[in-house]
Amino acid sequence: MALNGIVIAVDGPAAAGKGTLARRLAAALRLPYLDTGLLYRAVGRRVLDAGADPRDAGIAEAAARALVPADLDRADLRGPMADMAASAVAAIPAVRAALLDFQRDFGRAHGAVLDGRDIGTVVFPQAQAKLFVTASVAERSRRRFLELAGRGVAADPAQVEAEIRDRDAQDANRPVAPLRPAEDAILIDTTTLDADAAFAEALRVVRARLAQPDRAATAAAKPCR
Repeated sequence: MALNGIVIAVDGPAAAGKGTLARRLAAALRLPYLDTGLLYRAVGRRVLDAGADPRDAGIAEAAARALVPADLDRADLRGPMADMAASAVAAIPAVRAALLDFQRDFGRAHGAVLDGRDIGTVVFPQAQAKLFVTASVAERSRRRFLELAGRGVAADPAQVEAEIRDRDAQDANRPVAPLRPAEDAILIDTTTLDADAAFAEALRVVRARLAQPDRAATAAAKPCR
């Protein structure tokens, strides 16, 4: 199957496993990969570095327009502070507009796997395959806690869960590009799946979707409603 020009959208909430899954899909299908969340994290970090409020639309837009590739390589783009800053700047229409062309140009160049929260609904609504990756709040909180612990970051499990719930609410209720599955996305719930099982299921449904010229839902995978 020739995949040059194919765009695969992978959306979902924090700590659902979409980043790991999207990277593996890109490698397996020999497509470029873009973690669009890093763009917003880098913008949020620029605002924090300036000692400003990530909810300040003017400052956040300026940070988005000043973004350079090196910003995506910073080591401090993960963690609770970066999470909330990213969610705050992502709710600002001017920030999203500033980053939209970058994302679309990346995908249009040679095709790509992109993961984020609005890839299938806003960035690439015409994507040939769309996944919405999710998991229970309890499981996502457990994963985030283990991730932080693995990096040597002290964290309280209850606080981590509270932050996940806050992030979910902020992402789902923002007035621009709220987090929601595209109507033709395939839902993959990773609550009880390890990384290998989630990847195997994702690769199966993507290949099935790409094999259908009309991109109709496969008989084995039910679209989100």
